[in-house]
Amino acid sequence: MAAADNDTAATAGAQSVRRALAVLRVLATGQERGVRLTDVVSHTGLNRPTAHRILRVLVEEGAVEQDPATRRYLIGGEVSLLGLARSTRFPIRAIAEPHLRHLSEALGDTAFLTIRNGADSVCIDRRPGSFPVKVLSIEIGARRPLGVGVSGLVLLASLSAEEVAEVVRRNARRLQTLHIEPAELLERALQARMQGYAYAPVGVVPGSRAVAVPVCLPDGRTVAGLAIATITERLPDARVGSVVEQMQERARLIGAQAAELARRKSARRT
Repeated sequence: MAAADNDTAATAGAQSVRRALAVLRVLATGQERGVRLTDVVSHTGLNRPTAHRILRVLVEEGAVEQDPATRRYLIGGEVSLLGLARSTRFPIRAIAEPHLRHLSEALGDTAFLTIRNGADSVCIDRRPGSFPVKVLSIEIGARRPLGVGVSGLVLLASLSAEEVAEVVRRNARRLQTLHIEPAELLERALQARMQGYAYAPVGVVPGSRAVAVPVCLPDGRTVAGLAIATITERLPDARVGSVVEQMQERARLIGAQAAELARRKSARRT
């Protein structure tokens, strides 16, 4: 009986941890705006009392903050400080930084670097361009369901058909909240896979457009998405091809340098 009680307690404890992490992932989508309690409930599927109880504990632990004016919840300072313990966790960001800078300067528009994290995409770097009107559609650290946005779309498209279907199934509730039909997203992923890039004639910000290409290692594995966002007038359909070519060249260089870094690390270990 004691062993059964211990198993029950362990299962309940694991469930609590998973729920807390699910709440934190939802809050990460809110960036500096914050997220309402009702949004946490709808995105996680938790009932309102449970979601509120988890948020209260996370606030007490410093992992979550609540804006006293808006009552919205935000990622807290404790989580940010914990992240500093692995400041070199994403070497792809350091490798890509000069290439993002090159693209933003050459094209004049904002360049983004995004990676996959489970069923999500996370923006890990952003470089505004020189053009006076800047499209800063997402912030560094922004987390979205994989496939939402052009960077997430090329990351989703890099997966096998089975993996794509599983990711879309896992994100079904969140996609519904964003008014995105799973079947439509599957079609977009297939199109992005076929053409080798993702293009959004209507971007996240009204009056903007965006395009993204995958960053692949020489063995074909996709490790990141490289995107450009700009105002509609600066990216007419006729210019998309030339912009994609410039982005693909930078993506190829990033992938080659990432593979070389991995090779050197492996050689040092042996």
